[in-house]
Amino acid sequence: MNATLPTAEALRTALAGLLDGLPPKQAAQAVDRLIANYRGTTPTDAPVLRDRSDVAAYAAYRMPATFEAVRSALAALQEAAPDWVPATHTDIGGGTGAASWAVAGAWEGPRTTVLDWAEPALALGRELAALSGIPALRAAEWRRARIGAGLELAPTDLVTVSYVLKELTADVRTALVDTAAAAAQAVVVVEPGTPDGYARIIEARDRLIAAGLKVAAPCPHSDACPIEPGTDWCHFSARVSRSSLHRQVKGGSLPYEDEKFSYVVATRFGTEPVRARVTRKPQIRKGQVLLDLCTRDEALRRSTVTKRHGELYRAARDTAWGDAWPPPHLPGPSED
Repeated sequence: MNATLPTAEALRTALAGLLDGLPPKQAAQAVDRLIANYRGTTPTDAPVLRDRSDVAAYAAYRMPATFEAVRSALAALQEAAPDWVPATHTDIGGGTGAASWAVAGAWEGPRTTVLDWAEPALALGRELAALSGIPALRAAEWRRARIGAGLELAPTDLVTVSYVLKELTADVRTALVDTAAAAAQAVVVVEPGTPDGYARIIEARDRLIAAGLKVAAPCPHSDACPIEPGTDWCHFSARVSRSSLHRQVKGGSLPYEDEKFSYVVATRFGTEPVRARVTRKPQIRKGQVLLDLCTRDEALRRSTVTKRHGELYRAARDTAWGDAWPPPHLPGPSED
């Protein structure tokens, strides 16, 4: 089942229906405060979303982008393990449920439990799920839980932790990732595509590997990241369609935006990671395409694909940032 597009459309429709009466001035003020918190550097031990207006503004401001980022990470998991289908899913710090919408779009029928410490977020998440028309979302359990070192998780197939680690102190982040690793067959962690977001992903990646999981994506391997700390950061981009409500709340005019994110997917079952991953937007020049790659031998390198590579060149022209390289059905070039 490929439910991604219908699920994305259902999310936009549910948001529009639920937030139709949101006063623009109140929404704008709440969004400004949320942006300041989102871009801040101080972790908190209290819920970021305090009341209904905060949650409604957050849903309009962040849910579409979070959905697309998590959707991209889940697509990479499906690429690495096409026959694996989770029966159960726990969304830690899931708030209004953006990651759960992405899971419902990736597979049909996982039983989802959303855990969050902000009851207003859970309440709105329930309402949005009820409006979704998607059976798995409508059957999801929305449960209040303190997202901290004492969190207890029942065994589950899939755990998602999206845009949560930034809100936690370092020791709580470590405990949370360890708890997720112990409970799940697959763990997906997504953070903002910033240097500090990438640093939190690397911390989580190291903890997951130490717990016995293997990296399925985006990395082609489970060895050390080849990026020298402080010189660069690994992140990707997802295109987000903006509804009229989304543009109104965010004060933008374009019908789309690009969400930058970093992520890691790790599993306890066997997967087939990509041979290499495109880590920057491909540069298309006359007769050639330049691809920046992370490869299985831990090397970061630039591959130049020219017309003489034939079908591979045509594939390179259609390749996007974050894609596997080369495409699974094609061999790699004999030389760059």
